[in-house]
Amino acid sequence: MTGRQGPVFSRRALLGTGLGVGAAVVTAAGSGPAGAVGRAPVTASPQRRAHAFLAAAMDAYPDHGTVRLAQSYTDQAGLFSTAFTYDNALTVLACLATGTRDGRSRASALGDALLYAQAHDPVYDDGRLRQAYNVGPYTFYDGSRQPDGFVRADGTANVGTQFGFTGTAVGDMAWAGIALSTLAGRTGEKRFLAGAVRIGEWIERVGRTDEPLGGYKFGVNGADEKLPFTSTEHNTDLIALFGKLARLTGDRVWRERRARAEAFVLRMWEPTGGFFYTGTNDGVTINRSPIPEDTQTWTHLALSSAAHARSVDWAAKELAVLDTADRPNSTVPAGQSYEGVTFSSASLLADESAPIADSQPKPDRNGVWFEGTAHLALALRERRAPGDESRARRLLASAERAQDLLGTDQTLGGSAAPARSGVVSASSPLDTGFGFGYYPYRHTGATAWYLVAATRTNPLRG
Repeated sequence: MTGRQGPVFSRRALLGTGLGVGAAVVTAAGSGPAGAVGRAPVTASPQRRAHAFLAAAMDAYPDHGTVRLAQSYTDQAGLFSTAFTYDNALTVLACLATGTRDGRSRASALGDALLYAQAHDPVYDDGRLRQAYNVGPYTFYDGSRQPDGFVRADGTANVGTQFGFTGTAVGDMAWAGIALSTLAGRTGEKRFLAGAVRIGEWIERVGRTDEPLGGYKFGVNGADEKLPFTSTEHNTDLIALFGKLARLTGDRVWRERRARAEAFVLRMWEPTGGFFYTGTNDGVTINRSPIPEDTQTWTHLALSSAAHARSVDWAAKELAVLDTADRPNSTVPAGQSYEGVTFSSASLLADESAPIADSQPKPDRNGVWFEGTAHLALALRERRAPGDESRARRLLASAERAQDLLGTDQTLGGSAAPARSGVVSASSPLDTGFGFGYYPYRHTGATAWYLVAATRTNPLRG
């Protein structure tokens, strides 16, 4: 969610009341070997190596219990053992997309961990999940030690308080609900559906709004205060979640809720330009800048609307980037290049002479956002217009080249990540235009999106 200027709340930015993200290279405590699957040979296919990275992120702290989530970024990102709820929901979906016994087992284990967090929050018992959790021990920048794994000594889920990842966003909740409902449909296990329903009910209680533009609002911050924004992306997620719940439960109330979310999304359509706006800050006025990538591709994945399919072309054309070593502030090695899309229209206008944020590097306007590049590849594959498949394959090839060559010598829980495994979040530092950046660190979210796009798995189909 965004206004025109200044740092604002985003699903991927801080929702809590704590500190900002540090950038220093760190060494995490509690190192140990990744699981056997995490040591796939370098001759394995790109998809197998991507799955190996997700497995290694999940197994990074073997001495801290079997109930666990996957660490989101390699240690070098400076977020220690942070496991974002959104990234773990994606990892569930990517593991299922592999079609393997190990993938299904890992997806179920992560689903159970999300259910554990829901049932063992240190403060609330209302079905919410927090923005992120800690999954292994570390020493924070101020010297204070965080000694626990995902399950703290008192049995509560280890909420990411030191970075302030304590809020609850509707988008994060929706993706967790999508993951749990997908698990329920795949396994027939009722506990996963029950958890997804609890998520849906929390969103209905906290997010529903009768403001003129309607839809569902952003969520709450770490102090449990409701946030005033309404996000196109979040409501797109809800189209998928509520659609899945309607199908799995047979309860018509979810159809009504899905229709409410869809109505908001369609109000964000700009017919002249052929794209969707990002949302509203006050429920009355539409934000017209910046324009993000995910509201163009996710809307197509959720709605499959021929009348709005131009949004995919808008993202492919207006957010296209090519990152090469001779670009200002590029960190791409000499002789390499990567194509894809950036985060938003503001990313293309970033001030390349100034750091993205305090203690952060300067941005490269042509930095490739690989998660968004995978969004676009999957949307093209779903649309199936002439030329879409070849364009999607070219984008996926760029992500696979990044998996081979970028983010080398990075670690998870202090141990080396499997060779040539895991897609970095960005080819070079990029400014999203929403108050935060993405960097060349291997990332479960980007890797999971690569996998679902490579396997033609649409997680937003209700």
